[in-house]
Amino acid sequence: MSSSRHYAPSAGVDAGARSRARRRAVQALYAWQVAGTPMAEIIVQFRREQDMEVADLAYFEDILRGVERLKEELDELLAPCLDRGIEDIDPVERATLRMATYELQCRSDVPYRVVINEAIEVSKRFGAEHGHTYVNGVLDRLATGLRGSEYLSERR
Repeated sequence: MSSSRHYAPSAGVDAGARSRARRRAVQALYAWQVAGTPMAEIIVQFRREQDMEVADLAYFEDILRGVERLKEELDELLAPCLDRGIEDIDPVERATLRMATYELQCRSDVPYRVVINEAIEVSKRFGAEHGHTYVNGVLDRLATGLRGSEYLSERR
């Protein structure tokens, strides 16, 4: 992905604010997927209507803009790990998978385990009853390819 950005590990990250940013990002991605509203409008709407003071707003916007910009590439990365077409996946799980794929591909400052665990938690909260197990399996397969050295070093 030539258009991906990589970030240096950042000290002093507020993990709680990042988690809230991810939860709101999945809600925003869901709205974007279902309603087809332009992402810029969704970001403005979420800034106005959601309690964004308690979330990492920069991270929220980075996820949304990144998923919008790289949607096709993210879906291509996901495709070999899926048992069905991306559009056949429940919209909440699809939004979660796209967010996590963006983080795995473009946010090297976030450990892959954190990406997967956060995606599982978001899926438990907003997704179908067993959607989190599907998300876990897909992202575990995806992480071996996108974060192979990190994944293998942790498995030793």
